[in-house]
Amino acid sequence: MFIKQLYTGCLSEAAYFIESEGVAAVIDPLRDIEPYLELARERNATIKYIFETHFHADFVSGHLDLAAATKAPIVYGPNTTTNFPVHIAADGEDFPIGKLKVRALHTPGHTMESTCYLLFDEKNEPHAIFTGDTLFVGDVGRPDLFSGSLSKEELAGHLYESLNNKIKPIPDNVIVYPAHGPGSSCGKNLGPNTYSTIGEEKSSNYALLATDKDDFIAQVTEGLSTPPQYFPINAKINKEGYDAMQVLMERSLKPLSVAAFKEKIQADAVILDTRHANVFTEGFVPGSISIGLEGRFAEWAGSLLPFRQSMILVTEPGQEEETIVRLARVGFDKVEGYLEGGYEAWKAAGEPFDLIISVDADELAMDMPHDPNLLVVDVRKPTEYADGHVQGALNMTLSELTDPGNLADIEDNHNLYVHCAGGYRSVIACSIMKREGIHNLRNVNGGFAKLKDQEGIEIVQEKNVLN
Repeated sequence: MFIKQLYTGCLSEAAYFIESEGVAAVIDPLRDIEPYLELARERNATIKYIFETHFHADFVSGHLDLAAATKAPIVYGPNTTTNFPVHIAADGEDFPIGKLKVRALHTPGHTMESTCYLLFDEKNEPHAIFTGDTLFVGDVGRPDLFSGSLSKEELAGHLYESLNNKIKPIPDNVIVYPAHGPGSSCGKNLGPNTYSTIGEEKSSNYALLATDKDDFIAQVTEGLSTPPQYFPINAKINKEGYDAMQVLMERSLKPLSVAAFKEKIQADAVILDTRHANVFTEGFVPGSISIGLEGRFAEWAGSLLPFRQSMILVTEPGQEEETIVRLARVGFDKVEGYLEGGYEAWKAAGEPFDLIISVDADELAMDMPHDPNLLVVDVRKPTEYADGHVQGALNMTLSELTDPGNLADIEDNHNLYVHCAGGYRSVIACSIMKREGIHNLRNVNGGFAKLKDQEGIEIVQEKNVLN
């Protein structure tokens, strides 16, 4: 028996490869399918099944491309309707994989088609369960995403029944392999690990410790943040289908001269710069949005960039294909090329450029007593802000900046000092503000991690939010 978790950190996403006796299955594949094909070659195995736990909202699945490459059927659970051929598993249906078998357990709640897959070993004993977004480490899937006409409370009720009737009776030693780890927006607060056991979750997961159904519904639906804008878009793509990755690459991986790049700008294409945040601040094509590949790139791209608008890229030379792949993972299919030679070609051509001034925490501390127009803008999440922030700072979360109306609190005479936790999100924020015509700003190096220890800067908490 061979099981491999293929974890993608920038999406907090886990796919799985199972193999026995030269027969393999893939669970919840990403859109770029080469890692699964490579594993099959290494194991001298044939991929027989592609199991999907549900219609994913936070990434575009690789089910269609993988099915085309392997001729394996795509398996979904009950209540699934799609625009492409799939095998709809019956609740309790078994699928042989060499000396192993996988049993589909219909577990509606996160979505109505959500299905977990229970793996039995060579001795026909339950060994592991692939829970998708039904059960996470320390959390459960949120019931307010791709839910059709059902309310979050109704879906949470279904989730309660699924967990209590299908998951809890499974032996405590069975390994739990979820579709997501820490940082995912598919739950409220996932634990730090990417796998667990049934016993560990029964003893520590707040949702599995709920005293009754009403208590469960209240706990699971309380405090849900607004889901990222791209979630319904990705769920729809996964249900209806998409262009093959090869077709997308042929369309997108096109070098553009400086002149051709300027023509795309004139045609209102969005400029995405994926270089490291610290490099971006030193010089960039005016109007560019910075989302560096070094951070949670795909998630922020999906949350901040428009899907219906053409996009052109500025990357480090050699990272063009990686950028397109990672954009495709969250459904972007309108990339029209990249700046050949990167930013250096733009600068060498004598074209105008912009930059972002970055300052250290001690410089902000020196400026604060002497500048009545100074405004600290904290772009972290409200919970981060509540846990500790600079006295008088304006909390304007990064995801809010895509709506120009949310910038109305910023006056022309304000001198802005923008920060996040460590510096990645604040550079994105500064690039968005500059694109909207706000230029009197500075990025704070090191973010709150530096500010909280800086002499002369008062840090306060919002206890009413934390409680």
